[in-house]
Amino acid sequence: MLDRFKESVLLQVLTLVLLGPACEASSLGLTVHVEPLENDGGNTVRAHFTAIAPNPCPALSGLCSDGEEDCLVYPTSQPFTGTKPNSGWCVRQWQKTVPSDYNATIDLGSNTQFYVSIKASPVIRANNGKLNQPAFVALPPPLRARVNCSQHFSLSVKDLDTDRVSCRFARADLGECVSCTEHSFIELDNRKCKLKFTGKAAAGQYLIYLMAEDRIANPKISEVIENKPLSAVPVHLSLTVEEWASSCSDVPVATGDTPNKDSMLFVLPYQQVNFTTDFTSQLESVSEIAVVGPPELFRVGFKSVGSVATMNMRWVRSENKLARLLPICFAANTKSFQSEPRCVWLYQREMRTLPAGTELTCEDTEMTLVLPLDSLSEINLEELQLNSPTCPISYNSTHLTARISLSGCGTETLHAGSELVYTNTLQSVRPYTMVSRIPSLILPLACRIPKKVNVTGPNYVMSTPTDEEVFGKIQVWIELHFPGEGPLSKFTKLPRFRILRMSPGRLSREAEYPSERNSNRTSTSSIDNSTTTNSTNNSTSNDDGSSTSTSTGTIGSRISVLDLHVMSNCSLSRAKMLVSNCYESETEDFATSNPIMEQGCTSSSGTLEIVTSQTNSRVYRLDLSTMEAQGSLMYIQCTVNLCLAIMPSEECPDLCSRSLNSKSVVSSLLTRSYTIQSSPISLVVTTPAPTTTTVKGPTTTKKTTTTTTTATVTTMLTSSHAPEQASALAAGVILTTMSIFLQNIFLY
Repeated sequence: MLDRFKESVLLQVLTLVLLGPACEASSLGLTVHVEPLENDGGNTVRAHFTAIAPNPCPALSGLCSDGEEDCLVYPTSQPFTGTKPNSGWCVRQWQKTVPSDYNATIDLGSNTQFYVSIKASPVIRANNGKLNQPAFVALPPPLRARVNCSQHFSLSVKDLDTDRVSCRFARADLGECVSCTEHSFIELDNRKCKLKFTGKAAAGQYLIYLMAEDRIANPKISEVIENKPLSAVPVHLSLTVEEWASSCSDVPVATGDTPNKDSMLFVLPYQQVNFTTDFTSQLESVSEIAVVGPPELFRVGFKSVGSVATMNMRWVRSENKLARLLPICFAANTKSFQSEPRCVWLYQREMRTLPAGTELTCEDTEMTLVLPLDSLSEINLEELQLNSPTCPISYNSTHLTARISLSGCGTETLHAGSELVYTNTLQSVRPYTMVSRIPSLILPLACRIPKKVNVTGPNYVMSTPTDEEVFGKIQVWIELHFPGEGPLSKFTKLPRFRILRMSPGRLSREAEYPSERNSNRTSTSSIDNSTTTNSTNNSTSNDDGSSTSTSTGTIGSRISVLDLHVMSNCSLSRAKMLVSNCYESETEDFATSNPIMEQGCTSSSGTLEIVTSQTNSRVYRLDLSTMEAQGSLMYIQCTVNLCLAIMPSEECPDLCSRSLNSKSVVSSLLTRSYTIQSSPISLVVTTPAPTTTTVKGPTTTKKTTTTTTTATVTTMLTSSHAPEQASALAAGVILTTMSIFLQNIFLY
């Protein structure tokens, strides 16, 4: 009996342990950039780690021991984070000197653990007599795909020795990974480092473990025999597969000024790199541009309005111990889609030691350069100039001299850490049509001055004006009224309609599933271009000339028409309300929702905009017979921005226009996106009751009350959330109970 009792207890404990929440999670992505150290012949390497960890974001403590000189963590003032997949994630980066052949399990905080294998034994290259440099692989943001939708993911790879880089799955039998099962729905083109997701996988999150190898490239005629790999470095990826039952082709697309895939940007010391990423998404608005890049990469000016999203990225090369090659990878995420990840590489150019006798003196208003001419014996001195060609350069038989103003001569000013840095460049400048074999010169010049109270200049830490600074204290809210009622009743009594263009995504879906569309639509809109009829509303004239609307519909009958008011309190005359999306749902959590508007376009012919003179608010007439809601209650959720054109002669963008692009968005000041949600909206006529709306702004909340003939409605401005699910621990308790029952049957 005692043995059976012990078996029973053991079975229950195992059930709880195996089915309870995992104590540790794997990373959502990892790359290691390896640089062999010359001082010991490459037996040790400087390993630059970049890891993506699920939220909550782990601390950097514990990666480096106290007093460990060969270990450095990279805290950053603007960390890389993302919201998709839904768990959210952050990036952690550090460097450490390790043996060239290195295998270790690394704990990142208390919740994330991963295994790393580096194979970079020193190899002296026959072509240049130098140590071989392992391959560099860029780490994209966490990958996303959809069930039954095949998708390709190309990894961005570089090699400083111009070797050919290939990828293969990591192997547990070679000590490269632990529990690294290959997935049948993931195919790998080894030579191109290109993954293919076949679409034949259930929804869930999957980890992919790869090794990137570099080989000396063979001539094409001898590629039958492949050279052995010189090194191998780890690449860990995560793929989140999400449920989807519509088109597979509506992913966001990079447009405009977005850099080309795998492009290389060469960076001199204290040079600033600046580029813009633009995306277009026809079906859903972009919620974020997820980025993984080097420390202190600043991302500013993210705007997502309608089908267009844009963001600017900037990085300054100050003194650092980063790898020579630095990738920046980014992807646009919407609620259901992800663009193809794209990577740009920054190449930190190596600079030679300045010749003996070179002097650069930094003073309060200028810097002075003295350069011995014997170091420029093959340079054409007449081709040399500073950033501005108007600043003179003089030279005699022994030295070149330049006096460079800190406020002129093309001198640039930036903030790097705790220093103010003035930069200029002495370089050879030739006509574009001239081809010459004479060497050219590029000599970066920098004066670093500790920040003081009396030091002024453009600040490197970039920011955009806050919503409150431009628009004041903003409040936005939703109201629903019968036609002719509400704060804008003078426009809704005898309305003039603006016909909205049909959403491109809606058109494609209806073309793809016409039978489904017809089965869901059993009535047609009662709204035409000039008039509207609502059997539940009558208007009477008052002595003062005003008009009062009252409901005369039978109690319990369905309401056919409502006016959706999207309101704001902004008092700027030129401010314009932009409504990107509106959805209706029969549940408060919007687990299942149907679009009213998408990307500023209507999703059915039953939605028309009522023209008003108030640009800070919008009114839409909704024909409820064309909507999906069949019950007695409905909820509405909208995403809005306020816009202000920068120039008085310009206008804010039309979100549903075919000509909408990132330039029209950048030329306007936009607030952040506000998501406002209603409380239950009665779809049947009830006894009159006050309608209460909660008005939400960034800092304050107030309530306003109007009277309508619908049920009591309290508009709560809260974000939608997914329905809660039973935890694995609860499932463990249930199965434990089952195990006790089975033990009573079989053990006794």
